[in-house]
Amino acid sequence: MLQVTNSPFGQEQVELLNRLLPTLSEVQKIWLSGYLAAYQQVGLQAGGAVAVQGAPSASAPAVAVSKEATVLFGSQTGNSHKLAKKLAGKLQDQGLQVTLSSMIDFKPNTLKKIENLFIVVSTHGEGDPPDNAISFYEYLHSKRAPQLKEMSFSVLALGDTSYEFFCKTGRDFDTRLEELGAKRIATRIDCDVDFEDSAQEWLTSVLQAVGQSAAASETVSVSAAGVGVAAERSGQSTETEYTRSNPFQANVLENLNLNGRGAERETRHLEISLEGSGIQYEPGDSVGIYPQNHPRLVDELIEAMEWQPDAQVPLRKSSERIPLKEALTSHYEITVLTPVLIEQLAEVAPDSGLKQLLAPGQEGELRSYCRGRDLLDLVQDYDLKGLSAKAFTAQLRKLPPRLYSIASSAKAYPEEVHLTIRKVHYESLGRVRYGVCSTFVSERLESGQELPLFVQENPNFKLPSNPETPIIMIGPGTGVAPFRAFLGEREELGVEGKSWLFYGDQHFASDFLYQVEWQRWLKEGVLTRMDVAFSRDTDQKVYVQHRMQEHSKDLYQWLQEGAVVYICGDEKKMAHDVHATLLAIIRQEGGLNEEDAAAYLSKMQQERRYQRDVY
Repeated sequence: MLQVTNSPFGQEQVELLNRLLPTLSEVQKIWLSGYLAAYQQVGLQAGGAVAVQGAPSASAPAVAVSKEATVLFGSQTGNSHKLAKKLAGKLQDQGLQVTLSSMIDFKPNTLKKIENLFIVVSTHGEGDPPDNAISFYEYLHSKRAPQLKEMSFSVLALGDTSYEFFCKTGRDFDTRLEELGAKRIATRIDCDVDFEDSAQEWLTSVLQAVGQSAAASETVSVSAAGVGVAAERSGQSTETEYTRSNPFQANVLENLNLNGRGAERETRHLEISLEGSGIQYEPGDSVGIYPQNHPRLVDELIEAMEWQPDAQVPLRKSSERIPLKEALTSHYEITVLTPVLIEQLAEVAPDSGLKQLLAPGQEGELRSYCRGRDLLDLVQDYDLKGLSAKAFTAQLRKLPPRLYSIASSAKAYPEEVHLTIRKVHYESLGRVRYGVCSTFVSERLESGQELPLFVQENPNFKLPSNPETPIIMIGPGTGVAPFRAFLGEREELGVEGKSWLFYGDQHFASDFLYQVEWQRWLKEGVLTRMDVAFSRDTDQKVYVQHRMQEHSKDLYQWLQEGAVVYICGDEKKMAHDVHATLLAIIRQEGGLNEEDAAAYLSKMQQERRYQRDVY
């Protein structure tokens, strides 16, 4: 019975609460919060019985709620997949029977049967769905999509505010589901690259909404007994205690320049110890590195703003205070401008002139200004010197990790991970610009130093389960990194299936990354075939797609034999050109029209025979 007195709780209640609350899990607290909210909504009077188990009170009309939920994810690098698994687990703990699925594996004809749908999806490139979300996205936006008036849904969108079409895929799903009659059970949240807090907010809102609905009709058992999530949750977990929010401090064993004398580029090969971490990975996964901003840029920014390097500033969303120079070096993004950041700075510096840049109709100019500029450009162009270090840093987003495809097999190099990183530096707008992580690695990271990192699983870029399946690997430049891992794994396992590598770079003499290893694998039969393209060694530039076209008959024959095609590298130019060439080869050698060739490649993607790790 709930007794109401002039004070919130009596002594006995206080004692009971003090015994109960410390024992509650996060899920139990969320459930209780939802239950109490529903308890108020159905109009129960103080003094009425609180039915924690069994049927709902007769005085509280039950609101129908499904005990089933479907969680769909669309993910290019694995973040959406991981968050979807987390939601599925917590919904399961709420007592729901949960189906967890990649969008590419989901059968669209079952959509109308779903009562609770939760979507976690990233946006790739210039507003595109991730590869494993394309087919479901197209279906939902087609005329075949059914009315979904019995469905409740919510969407978590992942993206990057530095891109023009921030979180477009998630927003499109959210809008389309509403158009089809579905009812939003929790508001969509759009996440920037620093997504952890926003994602947690969405997870909490979904669990509260589910808890409120359930409490209004009947109690949901917190027990997970007899409740199953789809296969991805049933397997043994490979996660460790080291995560994106709790990286492992790894020891750097080697940091070598792979390019030869006279090369125009610098490519670093990192060998990193994972000893004692328990971290596991598979070929196709990535490593996230937390880098440091260039000290020259940090010093110039502090000087331009007339700040003191040792001034104490709070870390965002934390009570901890650290020196300003340390904060700008290791904790905050200072090389990327976004419209969101400029909007925030315009609010705290209203006389700076930034609001003119944000004026209606100036969207194109705003995007153009952000492209290729950094914070130093902004403070110099708009004279933001009046802002305090505390007010300024409060607007900045966290320095995000940089992801790199793993270039080693854990079977070949136990308790180590290898990475291939090309230094980025160029001149623009009168200043030299530096790639944050690549310059940090090439100029300031030495053997013996520690490097904060974590492993990012990528289930969308994996060797075929059947070792006899032929593989075709297309990876110019540093895009060849995961294929070194693939072949190292196949060598350790004694795989005899055919393999074909297309590799390209600028010059044979100075830019042939891992040349000795490819030649050894060719000699030993681990690598069946290799075709190379060095674009600056011939009068006409030759790229990997030209080599593919030269061998179109053989390539198509491999496809007919069931080969899996892998593409890794630059998304904007290379991956687009390779995709177009692959379509042309299928059309030409298969005698197909454009529509049938596209369907052929789409089927390959559906069967996981066309996988891309592009950036």
